[in-house]
Amino acid sequence: MGRERRPWAAAAVLLVVSCVAAAAPPQQHKHARISAGDAAGVLDDNPVGKLKVFVYEMPRKYNQMLLAKDSRCLHHMFAAEIFMHQFLLASAVRTLDPEEADWFYTPVYTTCDLTPQGFPLPFRAPRIMRSAIKYVATTWPYWNRTEGANHFFLTPHDFGACFHYQEERAMERGILPLLRRATLVQTFGQRNHVCLQDGSITIPPYANPHKMQAHLINPGTPRSIFVYFRGLFYDMGNDPEGGYYARGARASVWENFKDNPLFDISTEHPSTYYEDMQRAIFCLCPLGWAPWSPRLVEAVVFGCIPVIIADDIVLPFADAIPWEEISVFVAERDVPRLDSILTSIPLEDILRKQRLLAGASVKQALLFHQPARPGDAFDQVLNGLARKLPHGKGVFLKPGEKVLDWDAGLESDLKPW
Repeated sequence: MGRERRPWAAAAVLLVVSCVAAAAPPQQHKHARISAGDAAGVLDDNPVGKLKVFVYEMPRKYNQMLLAKDSRCLHHMFAAEIFMHQFLLASAVRTLDPEEADWFYTPVYTTCDLTPQGFPLPFRAPRIMRSAIKYVATTWPYWNRTEGANHFFLTPHDFGACFHYQEERAMERGILPLLRRATLVQTFGQRNHVCLQDGSITIPPYANPHKMQAHLINPGTPRSIFVYFRGLFYDMGNDPEGGYYARGARASVWENFKDNPLFDISTEHPSTYYEDMQRAIFCLCPLGWAPWSPRLVEAVVFGCIPVIIADDIVLPFADAIPWEEISVFVAERDVPRLDSILTSIPLEDILRKQRLLAGASVKQALLFHQPARPGDAFDQVLNGLARKLPHGKGVFLKPGEKVLDWDAGLESDLKPW
């Protein structure tokens, strides 16, 4: 009996703490700026004056025609590549003189060529990207001076520039060879993985800021849910035998905690999803096919402590956001102990994480606002690029020097687009 009561007791105490935190006086917002060593104030840096970006004017088939064909691209979690283009066109960091540019940006919407179900076509994306790079290299001299080393590309696919939604296929393909010298700005991040090359900037997936704003509830609402999750536990269509999807972590969550009253978990996606997250203390953010998902952004925005279950994940803007201070990390192998891990977290740690999550800086940094706002995800991308300056000596090639092999890669990727 004693063992059964312990989780309930812990949850009750945490609920009281949650209510106290929610009802705290407004002056506690002075904690909005994260004071975590070198991360302090970094999120508020203004990138203007630190770099200049030249935006290539590409034929419409690489961007606007794809968007006109399927407007779903504006709403899915890969939409950062579209909004980054729109942002840069009006940004103060944009230069119309390529000779003074620090960085070059190629606006190509590789995630906007969709299946009827709304997923990016994996076999088309590398062909679109190769075609765009060829156009840039044959139209302007700047690519050939560095073979892309002072160029950056948005590649918000499941596994970045490996351009596939299944990890095994993505690893077989590897990063598109023509992008090996470029800086990749991508949602995928996992240490020691072939689809994450050195120098990449990991960004959050797109989550609609206006939609989330519309679902905000009274901040004094008690957090009466201990652990919350909505999503798949199995993917029978793509992983009928089980164990491969989410490396078994989601299946383990379901099998171990489906009947645990502390866990509000289901495959259903209710209309109150966003409101429910604001009533929860912990929100599970497990890997799926890829280690990242919009749940992480949603959890932070709604003040629900993210429980990150994705070994070796590289989180968005990790050089500026102190993820260790606002999240809980649980190893995939420890999922069966998830209840005891969460109920044993000291109450003062819960309070501190909630106070930090209540601040505006981290929320702002994870959102691609339209129009842009100071300190938002656009600024974080630019600050990440600015921190890579000045370019090293190895960036600029000698006249006639070649590093990349235009004929490298899968035969299917070399087909024209």
